[in-house]
This record gives sequence, structure tokens and C-alpha cells, in this order.
Amino acid sequence: MAAAALALAVVALDRALPPDLSRLQAGVEVLDRHGRTLSILPAPGGIWRLPTAAADVPPHLLAMLVAAEDARFRWHPGVDPLALARAAFQWLRAGRVVSGGSTLTMQAARLLEPRPRTLRSKALEMLRALQLEARFSKDEILAIWLTLAPQGGNLEGLRAGAFAWFGRPPGQLDAAESALLVALARRPEALRPDRHPGAARAARDAMLRQRAPGAGQVSAAERDLALDTPVPTARHPMPRLAPHLSRQLARDAAPGARIATTLDRDLQRAAEALAEDRLLALSDHAAMAMLVAEIETREIRALVGGSFGVETRAGMLDLTRAIRSPGSAQKPFLYALAFEAGVARPETLVADLPFRFGSYAPENFSRDFAGRITAADALRQSLNLPAVVLLSELGVLRYATALKLAGSPPRLAPGAEPSLPLALGGAGTTLRELVALYALLGDAGRAAPLVAVPGPPATRPEIVLPRAAAAVAGILVNPFPGGGPQGVAWKTGTSWGGRDGWALGLDARHVAGVWVGRPDGTPVPGLTGRGAALPALAALFARLPAAPRQPLAVRPTPRPFAEAADRLRLVFPMPGAVLAEGGPITLRAAGGRRPLVFLVDGAPLAHHRARREAAWVPPGPGFYRVTVLDADGVAAGAELRVR
Repeated sequence: MAAAALALAVVALDRALPPDLSRLQAGVEVLDRHGRTLSILPAPGGIWRLPTAAADVPPHLLAMLVAAEDARFRWHPGVDPLALARAAFQWLRAGRVVSGGSTLTMQAARLLEPRPRTLRSKALEMLRALQLEARFSKDEILAIWLTLAPQGGNLEGLRAGAFAWFGRPPGQLDAAESALLVALARRPEALRPDRHPGAARAARDAMLRQRAPGAGQVSAAERDLALDTPVPTARHPMPRLAPHLSRQLARDAAPGARIATTLDRDLQRAAEALAEDRLLALSDHAAMAMLVAEIETREIRALVGGSFGVETRAGMLDLTRAIRSPGSAQKPFLYALAFEAGVARPETLVADLPFRFGSYAPENFSRDFAGRITAADALRQSLNLPAVVLLSELGVLRYATALKLAGSPPRLAPGAEPSLPLALGGAGTTLRELVALYALLGDAGRAAPLVAVPGPPATRPEIVLPRAAAAVAGILVNPFPGGGPQGVAWKTGTSWGGRDGWALGLDARHVAGVWVGRPDGTPVPGLTGRGAALPALAALFARLPAAPRQPLAVRPTPRPFAEAADRLRLVFPMPGAVLAEGGPITLRAAGGRRPLVFLVDGAPLAHHRARREAAWVPPGPGFYRVTVLDADGVAAGAELRVR
């Protein structure tokens, strides 16, 4: 009875006063697609502390630690009576503390709840050690020690220590490096190698000589080689690749999380170095953002949120998300929709001559006109008036709706409606959205968002006919002006006043984009996408793995272009369109064999059946189903909302 009562009392006390684990709150580590560290963010208070499990460190480090600190760690219940007896005997004989008799479990308890070094503290550590042993496995107790062991300054834990002193994770440490970190935990400030390299080396060498040979650790030959290795004399900077994305992901992550991303560390490092190098040739206060993704998966492989001092206020902005005017960079999508709708083909002659659309009179960037020219050449030369004509014939609402369905909704001024300037960048978008739009051209017209963390593949609805998308991509395959890899389809854009310079491109595997400008949106004198962003895009593609040698223009597609162009389809409205109430809406169809019949919610509309359009006045807000039937009974339809 007495034993049972005592056991119940111990359990009740343990539950009433559990160990305080709050100091295990750690920073966040962001990993690339191969599990390599991209960036580390500190724990609260600016402490570099990362969760470190026994599996994260090499076996020789664990063997060295146990041999040096607690040889019977695997066998005792948290307190080692033999070690305590030895410590007490040495104390009595020498008249001072020679060894503390602390086990690794007691040290873990002290690291969790630091106290002044007194007999009372020692007694509390012993009680806490018994609690820890009852609650956790031996490897979990080792993880507490490995996570919290001081490593000098604001470094805690062997994972942080390995990155700071050796520039790599603890699993890659050799015997000399492991010995230094184990020794450093004993007297972290007195043995800091950047301040006391002699003392640090002496402590490391003593650890190697006393603890290394045998017992499953390192051989005598390896020990002798380790003794000749110099100690580091300066701290390495903590990994901080992809800082903008890392901060974004860490914001919603649990403390101590290791976050997997789709980025590639080598490509990310190369992109950041390229952006920094290219900025040297640009004006003061300019910034550069870059993005690389794989077309098939839409996984981001490199993201430079804004290459300039990230510690500045402007440097904290992720400019791949900044809403900017795309200039001519969206024209390829407009041409793809025009080719699909039969408004034009690549070989169609279009007029690049002065023309007014009411009060709107677009001009080319060069202020001159090319006359009659094919649609393909008009796109290559980025002529403005042909693009506006195509948009006028295609329909502004159809274009705006298609942009929205493709994941790049045009941002307009409050109260503004889509209009013809949309063809020339008259609405805001982001680098991420533009890169996704170009990925559509290389993926048979299918749209999908870019992703930075692994996950199930998103649905990819077909927004543009495959052959129309491939035709536009083929038109844009041209040599880079200053030289670069072959087989890349690219396009540039410059917003009004030189505020934004763009260059976007794709090959058979990757899609990439570059933006140049100022974070505050002020003009950059002389800035153009061709002059500032395109050389960086060419250099970026030169750093990518070689793509298959399959030309973009002749990719296999599900249907021939002529057959796809003749099929019945509802050109406007697009599926999922949201239209404003007020006034008639013109329903448009293309393809199929006339006469055509238009229906709304099953009720036919009165119209001339030889025509491919019909006027409809919505009776009020709500959801509607629009259907068109041709003479062969083929149907095409879309659901829309009127508000």
C-alpha cells in the first residue's frame, strides 16, 4: 500500500510540475527540392537554434559525446550513482569541485531550465533528469542536448554550431569538427574559435586524444589526421538563399519546422549571383527580380524576390509579387487567343498604320509605323497598333476573362473597365503571373499556378487551343541579340515612362522571367526591357540544364490547327465569366456549321441564324448557362454570373 501510494504521489507530482520545454522553441530551416538547406531563420530573440536529432549528427560525434560526458548514458535512469559517488569523493579529497557527476540527461535538464550552479540546483536537475527519462527515449534526450548545447555567442545546438563554424550541416562533419563542437559545449565563450583559437584547438585536440580511438568512433590514423586540421577563426554566415520566399514560408510555419520547397539550391545561388552582377550596370536604386519554373510541373526552381540589400526596407519586398504594368509582355497571350478565334493567323497581313479608336490613338515605341506586315512579324517586332486591332476584333471582355482564367487577372484602377489599352499593358500584373502565362504557351495552352512547395498537381484547364499556343511560342523563338542559348522563345516589355522592364522566355522544359525597375515605381531613365532585362534572361537560360532539342513551334498537339479552328466553340463569354448588369451582352461563337442557335438556360434567343453572334439582355443578377448549337447538333456552352 505504501509503495502504491508513493508511486501515485510521484505520478501526480510529475503531472503537476512537468519539465519546461519552452526553450526548445527553435528557428525555421527552409530546404530545397533535394533536402539541402536554403535558408535558416533564427528563433525568437535572435538565437540561432535549430532542432537537432541524434540521426542528424554522424555516429562518431555521438560516440565521442557519450564517451566524454556520460559513458553509462544508455544504462542509467537519468542519474548515475557511480558518477555522483566519484564526484563526491574527488570533492572531499581536493576540497573543490573536480567533476560534477552530471549525466547527459541532467545536462539536458539544466539546458532546459538554466539555474545558478548550486547544490540545490543539482538536486533539482537530478529530479528533472528522472522525469525526462520517464517521459522520453534516450535518443529524444540526446536530441534535447544536441538542440540546446551552447556553441558560443548566440549559437545554440550542434546544427547551428555546424553551420556557423563549418558552413555545413552536422551530418557532414569529420572527426576534428565533431570534437570541436563537443568540446565547445563545455565552455562556449572561453573556447570560441573566432576569439580564442589557441584554446579552442587545445580543447579539441584533448577531446580527440582522450576520446576518439576505439569504441566505434574513429581510428588512430583518423585521429592523427584530425589533430593536424586547423580550427576555424571566423564564423560562416548562416544560409540565406531565397530570403523573400523563406520569410514568407516561415511566417506561417511552426517553430522548429523544416520546410521543403521546389527550389534548386545550385540554381538559386546562380540566379542570385547573376542578379547582383547585372545590377552593377543599372542605375542607383534599381532592383531586379527573377523567376524560373519547370513547365510540366509549374514548380519554381529559382526565385529572386529583389536583388538589392535585403536588410533595407525596400529589400524586404518580394517584387515577384509586386503589381506592375507589363507593357508589351502580355501580347503573346493576346495573339494566341486571336489565332484560336480565327481573328488572324500567323501569316495574316495586318496594317501597322496610324489609326484612331475614338479618342485612343496608339503609337509604337519607335514612334513610326511598319505598314502592312504579317501577324507573326507584328508580334516579333512588338508593334502596338496591330495588337490593339486584334483586341478590338477579339473583344476586350473576352481577353480580360481569359486572362483571369489563366491566373493573371488584369488589375485596373478603381471604377475602371477593361478597354483597348489592355493590349499594351494597361492593367497591372505580377512577375509570377506573367511567368505562369508564358508556361501556358509551352504546355499546350493549359493554365496552372506556379508552386514553391511540393504538393499534388493542380488541375490544368485548357485556356488556349494547343496549336495556337504552340504557334505563338514558335514565332517567339529567336536568337538572343547579345548571344545565348538557342531554341528559346522570348519576349520583352517596357511599361510607360520606363518604370518596368520585362523579359520572359521558355524552352521545351523551363519558363523564366526577369523584371527590372525601382521598388517605389518611379521611372528609371532609359530603362527598357530589351536593354535591361533581356541580357539577364539570356544569361539565366544559359545556366539552366539543356532542354530537349524539340522545337516549340512543332510540338505534337492533340488536334491539327485547321480542325481545331473549325470546331464549334463559344468565344464569349468564357466559362466562369463574371459580367456587370446593365445593357445587352453580345454572345459570340466561332466554328461549326451554320445556322447557329443561341440559348440561355435552355431558352432560344431571337437572332439572325446566319450570324455567329446574338444580343442578350440579362433579366437580373444571377447565374446563367449559355449554349450554342450548330446545324449538325454540336453544342458548346459556358456558365457565367451577372452581378
